[in-house]
Amino acid sequence: MTDSSRRTPVARVGATPAGRRRLRRSLASAAVDLFVAHGYEATTIDEIAAAAGIGRRTFFRYFDAKDDVLFANHDEIVAEMEEAFAAADPSRDPVEVACAAVSLVLDSYAADLDGSLKRFTLTRTVPSLRDKEVATVDRYQRVLARYLQRRFEEQGDTMAALRAAVAAAAIAAANNHVLRRWLRSGGKEDIEAGAAEAFALVIDAFRTTRPSGGGQAGTVVAVMSSSAPLPEVIAQVSAALRQSDGTTADPS
Repeated sequence: MTDSSRRTPVARVGATPAGRRRLRRSLASAAVDLFVAHGYEATTIDEIAAAAGIGRRTFFRYFDAKDDVLFANHDEIVAEMEEAFAAADPSRDPVEVACAAVSLVLDSYAADLDGSLKRFTLTRTVPSLRDKEVATVDRYQRVLARYLQRRFEEQGDTMAALRAAVAAAAIAAANNHVLRRWLRSGGKEDIEAGAAEAFALVIDAFRTTRPSGGGQAGTVVAVMSSSAPLPEVIAQVSAALRQSDGTTADPS
């Protein structure tokens, strides 16, 4: 089989939006297998492209660099999250909406267990990929914060920006906790049950309105690192809630 005859079907697949998504995923799958088999540093872009049946120039139409290919569906998930925000019932608690949207990340990992476990191994052993993963999580968190800030501002919250940033950090921490625990179990744990439990804690902590001792709705602000583990996030928020009585708590 010649090189051109091998590549023609793939080129046609990439002619439609659905085809482009399939080609991106094909490149990601080929890259992961090569990284695992030969090592990340030893694998070239030409080898990834050849394994997917395309040329080098076509590769760069989809990705800017080799490390981008490991997170091929990142842009798709961000777009789906934005669509979920746009379609959300405005009467629904915004933190509930944000938790439901970020669960798309978990759904994506669960849909490809083999690939997810391989990526998990790679991100733990290749520093540059770990950095890329951190940047990916940060982008999800910023998307969440933008949505939450807009919703909080609509509700007249005078601390909307800060509250949104803190809530987004807690949601991201919950998501990461569930995902990593699921990956460490080899995909054997119930990821949906874990997510429901973790997000319920966050929703309860950041509920839009909460009765205080005086019967008025209070605002609680907890400042913490976005990389803090879920138990620490929940502990700090819970402490702030216990201390609040219609006032603002700041356990930094």
